[in-house]
Amino acid sequence: MFSSVAWLRRLAPLLLAFSPLVACQGETLFTSSVTYCSEPDALLIEQFEFIYFQQNSSVWFNISAASVQPDVNVSANIFLNVYGMHPVNYTIDLCSLFDGALCPLPTYNFTGSDTIPIPSSLDLSQMIPEIAFKIPDLEAYAQLSLTEVNTGTLKACVQATLSNGWSAHQVGVEWATGGLALFALLSAIWFSTTPDNLLPFRFIDLFYLYQWAASTALLDLNYSSVYIAFATNFAWALGLLSASATSPIQLAINNMRHLTGGTMADASGGSAVAFVNRKLSPYNAAAALFVSGTSQLLEINQDTVLLGPNSTLANYASAASVQDAKQLDSAGTVQLVTSSSSNVLQAGIPIYVNDVGIATANAFMTIFLVGLMVLAIFLVVVAIGYGITVFLARRNRTKATSSREVRDRYVGWARAWLLRLCLIAFTPVTIFAMYQWTLQDSWLSVLLSVIFLLAVAGYLSYCLFHIVRVAVRDTPVALYTDPKYLISGAPLFALYRPERYYATLPLLVATLLKAILTAFAHANGEVQIIIILIIEIGVLATLLVLRPHKTRRADVLATYLAITRVVCTGLLVCFVEAIGLGAIPRVVVGIVAAVIISVAVIVMFINILLSSVLPYLRRHRATSSSDPSVLEKGAPGDEETGRPVNPSPEQMIALDPSVARPYPDSSSQISAEDRSIYTQESGSTTVGSLLPRRWSLRPSEPSHSRNSSTSHSHHSFSHLSNFISTNASSPIQSHTPSPSYSPMQLQGRQPTIDEHPSP
Repeated sequence: MFSSVAWLRRLAPLLLAFSPLVACQGETLFTSSVTYCSEPDALLIEQFEFIYFQQNSSVWFNISAASVQPDVNVSANIFLNVYGMHPVNYTIDLCSLFDGALCPLPTYNFTGSDTIPIPSSLDLSQMIPEIAFKIPDLEAYAQLSLTEVNTGTLKACVQATLSNGWSAHQVGVEWATGGLALFALLSAIWFSTTPDNLLPFRFIDLFYLYQWAASTALLDLNYSSVYIAFATNFAWALGLLSASATSPIQLAINNMRHLTGGTMADASGGSAVAFVNRKLSPYNAAAALFVSGTSQLLEINQDTVLLGPNSTLANYASAASVQDAKQLDSAGTVQLVTSSSSNVLQAGIPIYVNDVGIATANAFMTIFLVGLMVLAIFLVVVAIGYGITVFLARRNRTKATSSREVRDRYVGWARAWLLRLCLIAFTPVTIFAMYQWTLQDSWLSVLLSVIFLLAVAGYLSYCLFHIVRVAVRDTPVALYTDPKYLISGAPLFALYRPERYYATLPLLVATLLKAILTAFAHANGEVQIIIILIIEIGVLATLLVLRPHKTRRADVLATYLAITRVVCTGLLVCFVEAIGLGAIPRVVVGIVAAVIISVAVIVMFINILLSSVLPYLRRHRATSSSDPSVLEKGAPGDEETGRPVNPSPEQMIALDPSVARPYPDSSSQISAEDRSIYTQESGSTTVGSLLPRRWSLRPSEPSHSRNSSTSHSHHSFSHLSNFISTNASSPIQSHTPSPSYSPMQLQGRQPTIDEHPSP
């Protein structure tokens, strides 16, 4: 026991290494972005940062600003918006501070950083609730407005969004979901040699779940910040890998766009939340409504000013010239964002892609380049695998399988994986390629989007057309019996029953319709969410009616995922701007939807894990079973499919009239032609006799032709008749065969040990 404790003690330094990560998320509030909310006139800001510590009620600030307009008497309004509520709205008379040193506003270049206590007259601990320090993705901002006292003209307006350090977007979640996808991919590759194995299909289902979770945040809705942050955890599944403004890939895309007629803005170096439309989260209101709104006049003395009781402006400020102020403005990072600005991010795709560090106009090109990388990796792996396959096939020429057949199977396997890649790329390519057409930015981006979309959709359409043509011309069973179709086209139909081979088509049509709505109806969120909800309900109804899968468990899983999509899509209706739902209820809805999606991901993880382990467990159980009766009788149900062992026939095949006759219940119903078989010399009958518990089979002689098979059947038939008639008095009564057996059927039936006398 003590040795184990000593071993744990060695891990203490590792735990201390993570202590800064925990400490940085204490009960604090800090600025996450700073923007101008009006044209800067009297005040220019280059940097504005502060952190509020609740534990000791202090503030750390780092400010770099300049006052450039002389002879201006201003009052300062401090406004705080938290989830649409306004706990703080104070106006400070600057002329009452420092014995009138700030009236008129001096032309100073103010640069300073310090930690100062909050005066007791401003009891912020009572104004800010405890939940503001714990809830992820806080929706709050502070606004400072300077208004000229005499004319009431707005001289400066600055907004700063606030954060507490907690967010639903976590790098660890991205790595966890990516690790699960990698595990599913490796398992799918390993088991994909069997076309109807479940793991390759579960890999596609998992990716579709990721992509659907990300695509739910691409609509023109007023999402809560916590839901957008949660949805960005799955952005990588759409090909939107997190990047920065200085990323080489993003810089290359920017250069390409600008050289080909692109005029849209590049990605900003700071937080994308600074450019969000002020009517949306986390602002939840137009700033102009509160600049001149009702306020309270707060009169404070120099002893209680934020700079401290013994501080003067000389500690932080220095004289500044107009030229210095202009340089400060040109080098500054604070952007002007108003309702009429061209850099405002609207709801849907613009906010989502900028949250992961990608400009709106760069979204498709990012997916295009990621797709090219994946395709290159796929071609290299397939080429290496093909070389290994050909080498092994030539070494094993003595085997029954020819090298040409091995190569054909490998090519079919590679085509199946190309089809899976197209299925995975279908959702992001259709959404962002069509959305690129609406931007009218770069002609080269539009051209590449058309080519990429035609390549993916064209290959899928060709494969679907080929499968439907084979099923219509022949039978659906031909798809499952011919290796040429089964290996290469398995991702589209092998998961389903033969009579439901087309079940993939409704899912692809639904994906295409949702992509069209997301791309072209991006200015009308109500239309988007209502039609998408109808589509999801239609997909659910299709699954309930068709029940296309081979197994009941697969039907249950597909139905559960469809219900998850319907429920979450229904919850997204609450984000419609016209409804006007409050900020706090929208946060609750976003958290509930995120939890539902998280549970679905966990269910898929468990399903993939069990699908990877169960084949080995079943194989071990089958090899370790020692009861021969179980091996002979078989299990009462089919464990692979979960359905009865005697399902309804897939085809109606006419039976031989000599076979389709009822079993005679008495000797009077036996025809004279067959009476010699079922009667003995004593006139007794063996109808109703018990069969032996165990039948031993003797291998039959091979037949080489139809005539030899028929003659062998007649020989066995006459031998059986002679055996029955000569052994009527035997104490062991053998059971006679059913009269439904014709001579041709006895060809494949082996005589029992009781039908052959012992030597």
